[in-house]
Amino acid sequence: MVTLTPPPIHCPTPSPPPLSFNSDASFTTGQNMLVSVLFALFLPCVGMSVVFFIYICLLWYAANNQPENIPLPVKTVTEKGLSSSELEKLPKVTGKELVLGTECAVCLDDIESEQLARIVPGCNHGFHLECADTWLSKHPVCPVCRAKLDAQFSSTSASPENNPC
Repeated sequence: MVTLTPPPIHCPTPSPPPLSFNSDASFTTGQNMLVSVLFALFLPCVGMSVVFFIYICLLWYAANNQPENIPLPVKTVTEKGLSSSELEKLPKVTGKELVLGTECAVCLDDIESEQLARIVPGCNHGFHLECADTWLSKHPVCPVCRAKLDAQFSSTSASPENNPC
């Protein structure tokens, strides 16, 4: 008779138990990271809001606590330019007679040799007749050197010793 023996049972060695997964520790780590990210985003926003609130409070305080007796600054009225009769007293020359250059500082164009030009007494700067009259009717100063045109300049001719330039 033949006996059948069952094959030997090989029991594999038991595998080590899986690493214990502590869900509480994982949850705490994730929670700490989330809190850190929220603080990193939240704190700068809170800080800027506080600074903005303080700024608004200071503006409100400054607007509501102005002394009543301090007058507001008022721009003073500047002198008006020369009248047409004063403009006519200023010397007229042609472009070729100009001494200090032939460029008009008002329109930045060259004064041609046959064009009429006006010379500002005292500094001898020359300009197109129309440009000089337009400028000097609004401002009583030379457009180049800002020399003031007095009544003495319009009554006397320009002389080198009176030249401020």
